[in-house]
Amino acid sequence: QVQLVESGGGLVQAGGSLRLSCVPSGRTFSSYAMGWFRQAPGKEREFVSSINWSGSSTLYTNSVKGRFTISRDNANNTLYLQMNSLKPEDTAVYYCAADRFPYRTLVQTSETAFGSWGQGTQVSVSS
Repeated sequence: QVQLVESGGGLVQAGGSLRLSCVPSGRTFSSYAMGWFRQAPGKEREFVSSINWSGSSTLYTNSVKGRFTISRDNANNTLYLQMNSLKPEDTAVYYCAADRFPYRTLVQTSETAFGSWGQGTQVSVSS
């Protein structure tokens, strides 16, 4: 399993921006699709975005389309989530995750497809 460490969370006003980063510990993740999920207080964890191993394919949940951008830098072994035009409803703990299997063609959205998870980073958006 790949161990993942997220960073970049914080408190921001509505309309502001944050960039989350995710770095694996101990090994490279360049051959694995990656994803971002979030969990708001009192709610189930939900899919936010995912990217295939090469970066050529991405998916987003409808509520973040046009505002969030997922990307990866395989040379530097880092996954990003650029979050713009943040809203109070984006407040949650954000988790990055790595696919269970390498080189999977289809980008996944289900939690069960991801076998390695980070500890999460808190994003709080004030109104």
